[in-house]
Amino acid sequence: MGAASLPGRGWHLGLVVVPQQVAWVVQRLGRFYKVLEPGPHLLIPIVDRIAYRHSLKEQAIAIPNQQAITKDNVTIQIDGVLYFRVVDPYQASYGVGDPIFAVMQLAQTTMRSEIGKMTLDKTFQERKALNSAIVAIVNEAAKAWGTLCLRYEIRDIVPPASIKQAMEMQIEAERRKRAEILQSEGDRQTEVNLAEGKRRAAILLAEGEAQAILARANANAKGIRLLSEAIVSQRGGDKAAALRLAEQYVAAWRDLARHSNTMIVPANAGDAAAMVATAMGIYRRVNSTEHTATAGGEATPGIDLGTVPPISALGPLSAEAGASGGLDVQEHSGKGV
Repeated sequence: MGAASLPGRGWHLGLVVVPQQVAWVVQRLGRFYKVLEPGPHLLIPIVDRIAYRHSLKEQAIAIPNQQAITKDNVTIQIDGVLYFRVVDPYQASYGVGDPIFAVMQLAQTTMRSEIGKMTLDKTFQERKALNSAIVAIVNEAAKAWGTLCLRYEIRDIVPPASIKQAMEMQIEAERRKRAEILQSEGDRQTEVNLAEGKRRAAILLAEGEAQAILARANANAKGIRLLSEAIVSQRGGDKAAALRLAEQYVAAWRDLARHSNTMIVPANAGDAAAMVATAMGIYRRVNSTEHTATAGGEATPGIDLGTVPPISALGPLSAEAGASGGLDVQEHSGKGV
């Protein structure tokens, strides 16, 4: 029950009972006499009159919907709920004519004033700060009215239809932007992962090729070492080397003829014996150089290539051995020699 003067109802028979959480203001001969607390009281009929009755409970007042203009000149519809209670029945009775109406009007004007200090976006984001500001301003003015504002809550903020549509478009654009950012970050991470995988694959491939080259080099070195030992230690090793050179010579020309029709070849390409003699002559010169370098000490064992094996031992090739002639460009049919 709000504070109100009750003319015609303030008369009594002398005994009155005040309910709990209610305060009655008594006037004696038109002047304030006292505030009756809950319980039974004796009053003088006709002389004492109950002028005001106040509820000391917390009360909720709906603040009607009203228009307010934000800092960025947007007109919005806003309403709220105010929670207050009477703390001083004397001030509520004689400090203001109607404390409930006074608090409602003050809440409305304060709300419009605070809305005008904020932009539209801040109005939605700073509801808590807006509620606290309204409560502080209302309490500062309501001290003289015997009331206390406990809290204020904004219920609805309704912008114009055009502003609402623009806000929805802005929100949609923001969502699309976030989606595109996430998509681009995912694509970037994918490219990074692919590049990292290719880099590691290239490194592993290079390491594998290096190991293969090293293995082939070790195998070749081992084969050369074994061949050298065989030529030195075994009888007839020089003849075996000459035969091996002739076989490789013929195989090399066969491969060239198989993969290409046009080749640059020596004039005596069919004379394998001349090639073998040339190769063995080079080997003799290298061997003699090593003997000269070790002169004065123990002689290094070498291969005696003073005599080239008979060409007849190499197969049905030309027996003519001599200096190699010039180079001829010959056309082949692509078949092996």
